[in-house]
Amino acid sequence: MKGNLFKAALQRGHFDRVLNWFDQRTGAKSIASKVLDEPIPGGARWAYVFGSGLLFIFLLQMVTGIALALYYTPTAETAHTSVAYITKQVTGGAFLRSLHSYGSSAMIIVLALHFLQTFIYGSFKGKRELLWMSGALLSFLVLGMGFTGYLLPWDQKAYFATAVGTNVAGQVPFIGSFITKFLRGGDTIGTLTLSRFYVGHVFLIPGIIFAFVAAHIFLFRNAGPAGPVNEDPVTPKMATEPFYPRQVLFDMAFVLAIVAALAAIAYLRPVTLGPIANPGDSHFLPRPEWYYLPMFEWLKFWEGPTVVIGILVIPGIVAMSMFLMPFLDRRLERRIWRRPIPALAVSIVVAGMVYLGVRSHLDDGDGGTANQLTRQHDEEVAFNAAPFEPYMKAAAASTTETPRVKIADPLVSKGKGIFVDRGCNACHGDDGAGTPLAPSLVGITSKFPQDRLVALLRTPNSRMKAGGMPDVDATPDEMTALLAYLKTLGVSSANSAASLNSVPSDTASPNMLGLQLKGGTAPEASRR
Repeated sequence: MKGNLFKAALQRGHFDRVLNWFDQRTGAKSIASKVLDEPIPGGARWAYVFGSGLLFIFLLQMVTGIALALYYTPTAETAHTSVAYITKQVTGGAFLRSLHSYGSSAMIIVLALHFLQTFIYGSFKGKRELLWMSGALLSFLVLGMGFTGYLLPWDQKAYFATAVGTNVAGQVPFIGSFITKFLRGGDTIGTLTLSRFYVGHVFLIPGIIFAFVAAHIFLFRNAGPAGPVNEDPVTPKMATEPFYPRQVLFDMAFVLAIVAALAAIAYLRPVTLGPIANPGDSHFLPRPEWYYLPMFEWLKFWEGPTVVIGILVIPGIVAMSMFLMPFLDRRLERRIWRRPIPALAVSIVVAGMVYLGVRSHLDDGDGGTANQLTRQHDEEVAFNAAPFEPYMKAAAASTTETPRVKIADPLVSKGKGIFVDRGCNACHGDDGAGTPLAPSLVGITSKFPQDRLVALLRTPNSRMKAGGMPDVDATPDEMTALLAYLKTLGVSSANSAASLNSVPSDTASPNMLGLQLKGGTAPEASRR
């Protein structure tokens, strides 16, 4: 018995020496002591749990996101199949993806509660301006995470919701076109768009969030907890209580409640995956995630020149007012009933968002819209119930051999550069051979007279636009070069010179071109 006690004491001695060695080099004990012993004016409260809950959800999103990224491939050809593989084949994959998806919604909810609690308590007062502003920036970054992550499954609702979002960005005066092309990686939504959204969602925005979370925690520790609404925000006078143990227990209980709720929802109601994106589907009705529905409904009220007011001026004023709240509500008075103007302003914004969200839901219950949304839901259910099908290379790319033309003509070389720079290859594939998003362009110049082809490229018809075909804004010289390159598609090197001199014949209708350019009802566009 004594020998066992001696061994245990000896082992504890070794462990203590390791801890002391580590503490001498990192200061871990002093940091932990400072955090756990932090004084809270007025004592621990349930109202203070939202910050810790947000941090936990963010870490949960990082862990589940990394696990999903192990199986995901961000290309237009394989993204949907990889998500379907996660959902249907990977053990626990559907649960993991659902946990990640519902986690993003939970983050928005807890973020809103944290914002309202901080505002109602006046916790941004008393030299806490930078603390509030860093939190406001984090809020916008969280919304950015939701926007960039929505496209990644590459199903119908992801594609068309992103098309709407990037089109809205294009309404910004002067720089709207640049913003849209920057987000999409060209004129169309395709592999370049996916890669940019993937980098933003997985690397760029999380990295910035990490930096601002660190800054937010540092500023919070420096300023200290503000305490209840009747506490002085500059020189606290109330009796304090250390962060540990009561506030730690409150935070842990809240986090466990979040885990239980997310796990139950993810298990009982897994997130669905719709059919693969088909840009040629002109009947699909895009709907964003629930937290973007108020903005989606808001945009319906603005048309023509006034759209700038709806998408830029008013939202910009609201966002800037939120960001500058500590400078607009400068008095040290914290009680909400003594701050009527800020309280009324925030109440109007919150009530307006709730109203717009509810109205959007009610609008979707009308006749034809409801029927179409029901059909879309049924298609999702049917796709999820169907067995997994591995990726199969598109027939246009696998069965049609398109010999590569050695580009010796400078005009053709310039045309190919335009084809790539404008993102045409994102949908139509390298050398215009076709992809699951759009069929082959080989021989397109032989089906239309040159002036007709130019007119349709500059101003696509309604069917082409419904498939996502943008206007080709090119100078006459650029258009000539592009046509010269299109003539060489599918032509062998020996015949390329002759093809450049050929005259196209009028053998097809404009609707036929719509199918050729953007997929339409071509079999390749509907492959799963």
